[in-house]
Amino acid sequence: MPHPVLALGLGTETGWALRGADGLIVSGTACFRPRRFDGGGMRYLRFTNWMTELDRLSGPISTIWFEEVRRHAGTDASHVYGGHMATLTAWAELRGIPYEGVPVGTIKRFATGKGNAKKAAMIEAIRQRGFSPQDDNETDALALLPWALDSKGGQ
Repeated sequence: MPHPVLALGLGTETGWALRGADGLIVSGTACFRPRRFDGGGMRYLRFTNWMTELDRLSGPISTIWFEEVRRHAGTDASHVYGGHMATLTAWAELRGIPYEGVPVGTIKRFATGKGNAKKAAMIEAIRQRGFSPQDDNETDALALLPWALDSKGGQ
């Protein structure tokens, strides 16, 4: 019986893909955009609650893989990514769940054969695998999950 494995593309719009204990893959995008009267940490509290609920429903997550971004378009994106990564790693450490970042180029090369593939090429590659991603965030997670399962056996 396979163990649940989670792949994430961290950000305000977090793409996710999960291979459940039943072997089925589900995916989507979760939005953690701050609301009008939110304090600065509310997006991370919502992210924590979302992770906890995902773990409870899929239960329990055995391994987490996330897109390791080394360069961001702007300062805000960099801060959000860092906050999500800190929240994710603390959440996983508390539960004894192993996690690892995978460079963006590695994921793109696996999905398309080119480490610098454009978004449209990534979406097309994931569609050819039989998925229908809503956006590039979900696409990234759906590209990362098979890499983890193929390259690392999901562990």
